[in-house]
Amino acid sequence: MKIYSFIFLLVLLSLNLQAQDQIEWMKFEEAIAANEKNPKMILVDVYTDWCGWCKKMDKDTFTDPKVIAHFQKNFYAVKLNAEDTKRSFQFMGKTFTEAQMAASMRVNSYPNFVVIEPGLQHIAQLPGYREPAAFLAGLAELIDKAFKKTP
Repeated sequence: MKIYSFIFLLVLLSLNLQAQDQIEWMKFEEAIAANEKNPKMILVDVYTDWCGWCKKMDKDTFTDPKVIAHFQKNFYAVKLNAEDTKRSFQFMGKTFTEAQMAASMRVNSYPNFVVIEPGLQHIAQLPGYREPAAFLAGLAELIDKAFKKTP
């Protein structure tokens, strides 16, 4: 019986470790709710099903340990399908489909990464495919320019 308990514990531990080795993607409204409890920037990955570079970001960049750690520490991560006209949600008193939200954020190329500051008042975009190091550098520069207050 002890061996079964030990194996069960190992399985649970491996599942927990595995969950930490990937980005926890949320729906837009889930990130907004999480932000209300614990404010963080929201990073929205705006993609389409046909976008090859979006799939490459998922496969290469979003599986990189440094990118994962950066996301876990600094962002609520959201996947938003720019062509989904069926799934809808509420935001700031209005109903949006994913496609409408992408359009309201003025996204017109894919992949496109929209960073929303914790107050939900300002956004900035980082368009295009990037390898992990370039993605992290681009994000840092974008956030510094878009959201840092100047004295």
